[in-house]
Amino acid sequence: MQKLLTQLLFLLLAAPVAYAVDKIVVLGLFKDKAVVEIDGKQRVLTVGKASPEGVKLISADSKAAVLEVDGQTASYTLGTHIGSTFAGPSPQAIVQIWPNDMGMYMVSGSINDLPISFLVDTGATNVAMNEHQAKRIGLDFKLEGTEGQAQTASGITRVYYVNLKRVKVGDIGMRDVQAAVLEGDYPTEVLLGMSFLSKVEMTRAGRLLELRKR
Repeated sequence: MQKLLTQLLFLLLAAPVAYAVDKIVVLGLFKDKAVVEIDGKQRVLTVGKASPEGVKLISADSKAAVLEVDGQTASYTLGTHIGSTFAGPSPQAIVQIWPNDMGMYMVSGSINDLPISFLVDTGATNVAMNEHQAKRIGLDFKLEGTEGQAQTASGITRVYYVNLKRVKVGDIGMRDVQAAVLEGDYPTEVLLGMSFLSKVEMTRAGRLLELRKR
C-alpha cells in the first residue's frame, strides 16, 4: 500500500503544472512556429509543444496560429489579444468554391435575402448584373441608381450604380455593397466583383478558391 501511494505521489509531482493564462498576445507568425507573449513572458512555440503555461501550438503559418488554450482550440491572427475574460475568437466564415466544368467559379448566395447564383470575377469593379436580373430581385435601379456609362464587349452601355442593402455568399455577409446594373442582357451571370471581394481574403490551393471574412 505504501509503495502504491509513493508511486501515485511521484506521478502527481511529475505531471505538468497547469497555469491559468490571463493574457496572450500573438507577436509573430511563421511556418510551424509562433512567437507569443504569455502573461508578460515571450515564448517561441513550435507545433506539438506546449509552453510552461500550458499553451500549445497546433499549427501555424504566416497568416494564423491555431492555439490550444485552457482546453479550447481556435485560430488567432497576428496581434490577437487573448484575455482571461476572452472566450476565444468567433470562427471565421469561410466559403470554398471549386471551378465548374468550364473553369468558372460559381457560388450560391443572395442579394437583399433573395437567392442568386454568382460568378466570381476579380476583373469586375462592382457586383454587376443585367437589367433583367435586377428587376427579378426587385431593384428599382432607374429611380434609386446613379446613371452612367460602361464599356462592354458590345460597346458603350448605359449603367446604373446602386447600393445593395445586403450581399451574402455562404456564411459571409456584407452590407451596403456597390453594384452596377447594365441595360440589356449583359452580363449573363451576376458577377461577384471587387466591391464584395475586396472585403474578404482570397486564397488559392490548387483549383480550390477560398473566401474568408476579414
